[in-house]
Amino acid sequence: MESFGTNAALITAVLMNYFNGIYNGDVTTLQSAFHPQAIVSGDINGQPYFKTVDQYLEGVKNRKSPKELGEDFKMKILSLEIINNTAVAKVQVPIFEYNYYDQLSLVVVDGKWIIVNKLLTNVK
Repeated sequence: MESFGTNAALITAVLMNYFNGIYNGDVTTLQSAFHPQAIVSGDINGQPYFKTVDQYLEGVKNRKSPKELGEDFKMKILSLEIINNTAVAKVQVPIFEYNYYDQLSLVVVDGKWIIVNKLLTNVK
């Protein structure tokens, strides 16, 4: 089993692909952070939100990116908990008019960390 520091660095690299994919509208980079069967769910302004990762990526592909709109990059990792080959990262993703807080579940698949679930909410 890898050390916490090694795993934290590997997970941080996945999270940076996640952040950069969202910020730049780079669907290929964003897709690399997710397992193909990942689910994206939560609530946006009190409304339930459920999508497959493919539906989520299609939405990212068909919108202007925060970078294109001239927004500052403000995404950050708030916490990271690692237990064996599972992890939960709490991140903040302030984009557009939203202040998203995401809880990302990650597991080791085929020797690498990958997001298997994205739980999100918008905090006003």
